[in-house]
Parts: sequence; structure tokens; C-alpha cells
Amino acid sequence: MMEYGGQVIHIDPVSRYANYSALPKANIILITHQHGDHFDQNAISKISRSGTVLICNPEVQKMNGSGTALKNGETTTQKGITIKAVPACNTTPGREGFHPKGRDNGYVLEFKNLRVYVAGNTEDIPEMAELSDIDIAFLPMNQPYTMTPGQVAKAVRRFE
Repeated sequence: MMEYGGQVIHIDPVSRYANYSALPKANIILITHQHGDHFDQNAISKISRSGTVLICNPEVQKMNGSGTALKNGETTTQKGITIKAVPACNTTPGREGFHPKGRDNGYVLEFKNLRVYVAGNTEDIPEMAELSDIDIAFLPMNQPYTMTPGQVAKAVRRFE
């Protein structure tokens, strides 16, 4: 969860990780992909209120029955925040099935004077070199599903 300019943004809320009934309600909810440790309809319902916007990949939109689906490369502006879906995937041989190319999202959020990158479950993919002016980055380290510390360092060097 993050808050900026009075807007509360929850990312991949899952009930087993937090008591969402005790957290602020969301203006925006971002879901990176449909795995159970990222997409939880119960958590979404606890943090939603009238006017909450759900941004997700197309698979989550189908499963949830609602939300604004963004494919990799697509952008939307919600509540004054520009949100771009960027690729999140595995490319290491034998791991491609965990997070296939083109299915899952990372997000770049653009606030007034701040760009935040939430990578989602991904490895240090070449597409990260296309990112620019990132002020804050949230990168995953969880083998075998995401990156090693060395891959995280390489990822940061890709977008400096």
C-alpha cells in the first residue's frame, strides 16, 4: 500500500498477508497477475469503496468479472495518476511457465513529480532498459519465481 497526494493505492492485496479491514480503503487497486498470492477477491472487497478503481491484467479481469484490464504497454490515467502496464515475466529456461511473457503486469505510476516502478513477479528482463526517470522501484527477490540479488542489481542498472 502507498499513499500519495491523498490517494491510497493497494497493490496485490492478499488476506493472508494483512488485516485489510484495519487498513485505509483504496482509491486504486493494482493487481499484477492471477496467482493466489497476488489476487484475492476477499481482500479486494475489504479495501474497496464507492469509486475504487481496479487495474489488472486481462486474466484477472476475466476471473474477477470487473476492473480495467491493461495489457503490457497500455496506459491509463486514474484519479490524476498515470499508470502504465509494463512486462513482468520469467525468461530463464525452465521458469518461463511461472510468469509467461505477455500475461502479467508490472506498473509504472507517474505522480506529479515522482515515478514509481512496481515490478511484479519478474526477472531482469530486457524491457527494463526502456524504463526511464524511475525515482522509486519495488523489485522482487524470491527464487525460483523472480530474481536473485544479482539479477536485481542488473535490473536496476538497466533503468539506472
